[in-house]
Amino acid sequence: MYINIEKAVNLINSDGADALILCDEANMHYMCAFSPSEGYILILKDGTAYHIVDSRYTETALRHAEKTGLNVIEIPQLFKDEIKDLCEKHSVKRIIFENESISLMRYNMLIETLDGVEFTELGDRLMRIRNRKEPFEIELMKKANSIAEKSFLELLNHVKAGKTEKELAAYFDYLMAKNGSHGLSFDTILLTGKNTSMPHGVPSESVIKEGDFVLFDFGATFEGYHSDMTRTVAVKSASDEMKEMYNLVLKAQLAGIKAFNAGEKCADVYKAAYEVLDEKNMAQFFRHGLGHGVGLEIHEGFNASPRSNDTYETGNVSSVEPGIYLPDRFGIRIEDVCYLSPRGRENLSTVTKELIIL
Repeated sequence: MYINIEKAVNLINSDGADALILCDEANMHYMCAFSPSEGYILILKDGTAYHIVDSRYTETALRHAEKTGLNVIEIPQLFKDEIKDLCEKHSVKRIIFENESISLMRYNMLIETLDGVEFTELGDRLMRIRNRKEPFEIELMKKANSIAEKSFLELLNHVKAGKTEKELAAYFDYLMAKNGSHGLSFDTILLTGKNTSMPHGVPSESVIKEGDFVLFDFGATFEGYHSDMTRTVAVKSASDEMKEMYNLVLKAQLAGIKAFNAGEKCADVYKAAYEVLDEKNMAQFFRHGLGHGVGLEIHEGFNASPRSNDTYETGNVSSVEPGIYLPDRFGIRIEDVCYLSPRGRENLSTVTKELIIL
């Protein structure tokens, strides 16, 4: 049995349910090994599992089913009819559903279709399972990361005064596609000068100038798995203040990475980086969490946040990305993605974090 389906079966049986139904794209990918934009996966307590698709996905689903063992069913008319038939065939009386991500329309459809079936909430249980990565998932993330890093190093040859944020961002996206990315983890963030003080600014027609910072936040995907990295470089020169602030952010990031261990509270990992910035009265300019889980979604699993009540576990992957943002002046962020392997912490990001001055 495919390992991810086996995990789902264990979840179903621990709940005392008969089946689990999935329609969230990332959750379906976890079971079928690709990302259908529509469809359902129905997994039964005995391990029988169905991938219900329309004709757009039949061939792709059959190809991946050779690995996953899913039974692929192409609907003749409506999804709800096939779901009803399968649940009646297998005497499903209690079914787990994705209460945190399902649309109201789909929920109402299921309730009406499976009249008399008891619905029980999935909650965050599958998220927590997905949050503990298997070795094959890490290999796919490493592949995505290597594509992104190769593209970034190539892009640096084109970063110079006179170029605009938009043209460099577009070229960056091209490089990632050329180097093998299956898609972007998110819209590339590429900012320069005063715009770098906006943590999630959008590339504009702003022109790079000598003495400016340029901030890159980017990611590639490979077979559904994401990478995520941020680097901040300077063009031609950097002032003493820019260098001082850069080194402070780097010190905070290294403290956060050191604290990122299995058994550590997420809030305490955040605190480790925050305190480094606070020592220099710069924590007030750190305006977001320290990191987020990464995998089939760019944000999944636990967050290194002061509001988190979670504790990191072996198998977790998280970004570590402190930053300081001085309004109308400049911003700096440095981000790596780290993995808590059974052998200890591993940094998946390899590009230097020393300040690059182009």
